[in-house]
Amino acid sequence: MRRSRAALIAAGALVAAAAGSAAAAVPFGSSAAAAAGCTVDYKIQNQWNGGLTASVSVTNNGAAVNGWTLEWAFANGEKVSQGWNSTITQSGSAVTAKDAGYNASLSTGGSATFGFNATGNGNSTVPATFKLNGVTCNGDTPGPTDPPDPTDPPTGEKVDNPYANAKVYVNPEWSANAAAEPGGDRIADQPTGVWLDRIAAIEGANGGMGLRDHLDEALQQKGDGELVVQLVIYNLPGRDCAALASNGELGPTEIGRYKTEYIDPIAAILSDEKYADLRIVTTVEIDSLPNLVTNAGSRPTATPNCDVMKANGNYVKGVGYALNKLGDAPNVYNYIDAGHHGWIGWDDNFGASADVFHQAATAEGATVSDVHGFITNTANYSALKEENFSINDSVNGTSVRQSKWVDWNRYTDELSFAQAFRNKLVSVGFKSDIGMLIDTSRNGWGGANRPSGPGAGTSVDTYVDGGRYDRRIHLGNWCNQSGAGLGERPQAAPEAGIDAYVWMKPPGESDGSSKEIPNDEGKGFDRMCDPTYGGNARNNNNPSGALPDAPVSGKWFSAQFQELMKNAHPAL
Repeated sequence: MRRSRAALIAAGALVAAAAGSAAAAVPFGSSAAAAAGCTVDYKIQNQWNGGLTASVSVTNNGAAVNGWTLEWAFANGEKVSQGWNSTITQSGSAVTAKDAGYNASLSTGGSATFGFNATGNGNSTVPATFKLNGVTCNGDTPGPTDPPDPTDPPTGEKVDNPYANAKVYVNPEWSANAAAEPGGDRIADQPTGVWLDRIAAIEGANGGMGLRDHLDEALQQKGDGELVVQLVIYNLPGRDCAALASNGELGPTEIGRYKTEYIDPIAAILSDEKYADLRIVTTVEIDSLPNLVTNAGSRPTATPNCDVMKANGNYVKGVGYALNKLGDAPNVYNYIDAGHHGWIGWDDNFGASADVFHQAATAEGATVSDVHGFITNTANYSALKEENFSINDSVNGTSVRQSKWVDWNRYTDELSFAQAFRNKLVSVGFKSDIGMLIDTSRNGWGGANRPSGPGAGTSVDTYVDGGRYDRRIHLGNWCNQSGAGLGERPQAAPEAGIDAYVWMKPPGESDGSSKEIPNDEGKGFDRMCDPTYGGNARNNNNPSGALPDAPVSGKWFSAQFQELMKNAHPAL
């Protein structure tokens, strides 16, 4: 059964929320996903700065019960003030709703509905996890003896969240590199993205696996269950106009080659009936569309190359064409790259980026129906959650937004940005059930330098800098960052509106070379990958923070891999 994603509500606004069914976050392929307990339809009907009204419908998917208790936890300080059709108690963030007696009996498939008012600060979201009589709710997954649900989509047709109740493909080439490292066997079985970063990658570059090789291997890994394959579509003309390390093989005007030599062959392979039972997730053209907003025109960070790409329209045309062609296959789920909070989170960039994404999603025959969602933080380092300070904090009367680190951004971390940007994308015309992915492959920032609490309250800068998990010198630093660690392990449906945490960037693969290295892949030398570089306008002229002795982007970087493991959070 297709279920609507959890509703996300903009802080401080009085809005009517869409219905949201929440399922527990579980690692990909976890056996917990087979223990269906219930389905919860949790609707935030009204919300304002001070409170909310919600209704909850719980459906029992297990054996009949006489007497039920539903449990969840609030994430934003909400306090229940009044309830109806159930007895609701609360301890801290933990909430327990018990039947009211007259609605205690729940047959298999039976439902009960109740509601409540609560105080809040205007940014309440649908809880991530519910338990019915102590059993975690995981939607309507049939048990071993349950008959198939006739409303479930046929094999090969799209589901609401492709990661739900599915394993995710482990790239054997990356896995072998990881396992060969001391201690690397601890993560060598994690799923990562397969990067198709040039035309030759489709057939297999330099003796490596090609796209069909990966898909054939995925069929072997799939077995009798569901399996997701993650592909990075990454070869636009004039690719990454503001970052030389990730320049590509196609010149700014070669949109024809992009279509006929790159996208068309990929689309043909993905539409092969042989692979119809795989769920194929595409990350479409990282970094490129945001460059049209922030690095072109009159911006101080503008570059001539980005001005060219904005003028010729080939980023918009290329993304639209890719979405249109790849989206034709019923088992392909397109997620457009949406930068990260340290790029798009400012007022000048937030709405403008959403508009450009919509323009691309309706170009070259594409429609918003070709977009299943968006991915943030791809191959970047922005912390998932900053728990030691909030965007609403102030120190001695000075807002956190005025700190040098936040620098007037509206967001302090990726999760809050991804959830808010999802709302913005819906408001400009994307479908209300889009989901978000967050790349957590290198944003853990653990180890000995991870702060255990807020910084000193001497000034807003000491408060933020002393408490922030993200230890980069500046938010604009992106290349092989010193001190970074592995982040949250890949998992499905971890938070409201988030389809999955993913490792789309394979940990241990370089962002770019520390010095110029000749290569046949069109990849240039970017000084932001040079540890001796003093910076530019895009990182406010700060040191790059890059690791030394790095190879060309995409090549194995052992020193980085070891550092990522050492600084992993959660720790390995």
